[in-house]
Amino acid sequence: MQASPEQLTRQLAAGLRPVYVVHGGEPLQTDEVVDAIRASARDRGFSERVTFEPVTDADWAALGTEAASPSLFAARRLLEVRLPGSRPGHAGAAVLTRLAGKPPPDVVVLVVLGRLEPKQRSAAWLEALDRAGVSVPTRPVAPAEMPVWVKARGRRAGLDLSPEAAALLAERTQGNLLAGAQEIDKLALLHPGGRVDVREVLASTGESARYDVFDLVDAAVAGDARRSVRVLEGLRAEGVEAPLVVWALARELRTLASIARAAARGEPLARVFPRYRIWESRQGAVRSALERHDPSRWLALLRRLGSIDRMVKGLEPADPWTELSRLALEVAGRPLGPR
Repeated sequence: MQASPEQLTRQLAAGLRPVYVVHGGEPLQTDEVVDAIRASARDRGFSERVTFEPVTDADWAALGTEAASPSLFAARRLLEVRLPGSRPGHAGAAVLTRLAGKPPPDVVVLVVLGRLEPKQRSAAWLEALDRAGVSVPTRPVAPAEMPVWVKARGRRAGLDLSPEAAALLAERTQGNLLAGAQEIDKLALLHPGGRVDVREVLASTGESARYDVFDLVDAAVAGDARRSVRVLEGLRAEGVEAPLVVWALARELRTLASIARAAARGEPLARVFPRYRIWESRQGAVRSALERHDPSRWLALLRRLGSIDRMVKGLEPADPWTELSRLALEVAGRPLGPR
């Protein structure tokens, strides 16, 4: 059977099923659904949690053995299988199908997947798991739905957000549910049980500035050269310090260089992205960026940024803001040409 994250609470109250599958890859919803299942299992005496993130056939064999063996420490166990790439292979499919067909009586199996491709939804192993228990899909919230989500989330936290405040918070978090939830939690601490308007949202987010350094990072990675320059000019005009811009770009370039090296070694991006916390909402932009530059180019850009950092510190001549603009354009795939 299938249950939405909202329906899961009622399902868990009615009793535990032997198998739960969480898929979709939306970080906040996935974490909250998994936490709810863990808590329900713990309350019902499943006091031991064993986690597997199988990759090789040997890992899957160990998982099968663990499921079939009685626990040395607890009568009941929660067996958590994390599979970010959602591809178990032949060995994994056989183990999961076997667990679904005859779940051990002292075990609840929780399988946490990433986003499922259309073909994967009809895989025999997944259908077997669905028949054995409960499947919980998570999904991003569409931009048009974000204000409604923000307002409902605020209501759960005891807040009464005005429509304008909900719209502003939705616009600032841009579909990032985790960021939205964190901002709402902060507002709940600052204004417990109170009415929240635009003024309170601006004060809580710590800025009424038009841009932040992550806007620059996102624009450059997405290949939006014009917006990259506009955001960088805005940051400078608003008094943002150059070292903060360097830090944000360095953080992103190191991540992109690492992902590019992993991809060059033949690792599937579906497995690499979760390791570097590249969630679904950013994966398209990051894929495009990786197509623009090879691993050696990302490292060269990182070295360029090191030179800009020395300019900021006065150790090299040249204007760091001009060079930051050149670098952002190059990341976006629109270099200005030789200096």
